[in-house]
Amino acid sequence: MRKLFLIGGSVLLLAAWSLAQEKTTSQWNCPKPSDAHSIDVGDKANHTYAVTQTTCPATKGEVGGVKQKEGTGTQFNETKGNSSTWHGVFVVTAENGDKINYHYTGKGMLKDGQFTSGSNKWTMMGGTGKFAALKGEGTCAGKGDGAGGATWDCTGTYAMK
Repeated sequence: MRKLFLIGGSVLLLAAWSLAQEKTTSQWNCPKPSDAHSIDVGDKANHTYAVTQTTCPATKGEVGGVKQKEGTGTQFNETKGNSSTWHGVFVVTAENGDKINYHYTGKGMLKDGQFTSGSNKWTMMGGTGKFAALKGEGTCAGKGDGAGGATWDCTGTYAMK
């Protein structure tokens, strides 16, 4: 009986938590990075490490009823030939001035040194003001614009805790 109670309680707790999850969909139009530093690794052709920073306006998306305005992504890239992997932090400023911190990892394809397509996985790791205790996760799919920029379409879930 005790095990049944624990299992039932756990199921109810998980159900309540999943009901508290909200969905989010956003789109970001990111230009070519405004700041980029690349170093050739030297072990083989087209193998580089880079640090980049890009500020991207949001074309759609909101969290907790507040529109996301723009985000600044700072990331570390490793490129090998026509593929790249990266990780970084994307700090979003919402219309109310509060910040949302996203941490992400991704991978993508290049053609002639330009990003063509890719994807990432992100987690929301709090922020400021209304978003201080925010938690969430999701994914983005990106398409290059041929000029060094990209459009990212993102979906996920979050809880305001």
